[in-house]
Amino acid sequence: MKNLVILGGGYGGMRVLARLLPNQLPDDVTITLIDRVPYHCLKTEYYALAAGTISDQHVRVAYPEHPRLRIQYGEITNINLAEKKVYLQEEKAVSYDDLIIGLGCEDKYHNVPGADIYTDSIQTIEKSRRTYQKLNNLAPGSVVSIVGAGLSGVELASELYESRPDLHVKLFDRGKHILSAFPERLSTYVENWFIEHGVEIVSGSNITKVEENVLYNHDEPVHSDAIVWTAGIQPNKIVRSLEVEKDQQGRVVLTKHHNLPEDEHVYVVGDCASLPHAPSAQLAEGQAEQIVQILVKRWKGEELPESLPTIKLKGVLGSLGKKHGFGLVADRAITGRVARLLKSGILWMYKYHNG
Repeated sequence: MKNLVILGGGYGGMRVLARLLPNQLPDDVTITLIDRVPYHCLKTEYYALAAGTISDQHVRVAYPEHPRLRIQYGEITNINLAEKKVYLQEEKAVSYDDLIIGLGCEDKYHNVPGADIYTDSIQTIEKSRRTYQKLNNLAPGSVVSIVGAGLSGVELASELYESRPDLHVKLFDRGKHILSAFPERLSTYVENWFIEHGVEIVSGSNITKVEENVLYNHDEPVHSDAIVWTAGIQPNKIVRSLEVEKDQQGRVVLTKHHNLPEDEHVYVVGDCASLPHAPSAQLAEGQAEQIVQILVKRWKGEELPESLPTIKLKGVLGSLGKKHGFGLVADRAITGRVARLLKSGILWMYKYHNG
């Protein structure tokens, strides 16, 4: 029996399972999924978990069940490509015939002293739980500084206002306008929403140091009862330690079939893969669809396609609390209640009809 090992039950890994099970998995192939937690987590909703507007249970989705699917829980410590083995903390090594690495990302602190020690995070479910405890135990009038005004920072700031309007929320961003990756119309709409609701935007910021309860912006101290870091991501440390070709962001360079150039049995999906688009759940799922196609053809001994179609992204949606939102759908900017309803609908469909 061949063993397909999937590292990480994120959006990419979950989509691989959904496509292979129950009918596309050959009789001579088993799957081993390795993850730290016993359920798939809706990472795109961690901001709401941290803010306290949804419960922990809302961000969990059960893994599928199948006689030839084995789920193993543990912390991955090393991937040995030469031995074709994955090593776990205090566990025996897991051997693979084919490997899909979908370990996701971590916060990137840009060498800011103290940022990795004195800030909270929403990158994992464990860190989001700790951030929830920190934010929701604050006294009224406390100052919360959120570093980074991309999608995660904006959604966290708006959701925190809805959860704790008694807090003073500051949103720090390097650019002139928040949401720099979006059209100016959308960033202006979101900025006006924040102004209307009393969330302070600190544009043109440069965080130079972080100490306990102190954020330094251009070397000027800003007292903060809590600091949440949403200012950039980097591939998981296990992937960063792999001696394979990577791009400038540290993501793994792949062939057109999503495998390592020197190893057709090792694939990388999601945030750790060097792709022409910014990392997202949608991109990971699109890539996973193609990886499954390649795997099935290789297992059958069939010729691989000369090229794969470009992964098409349908758009990006963000929330401003539970009633308003913003986004790009088919390159068209949308704002207000319609955007929020669309996001809620897509989330509901994913959670209850995925696989």
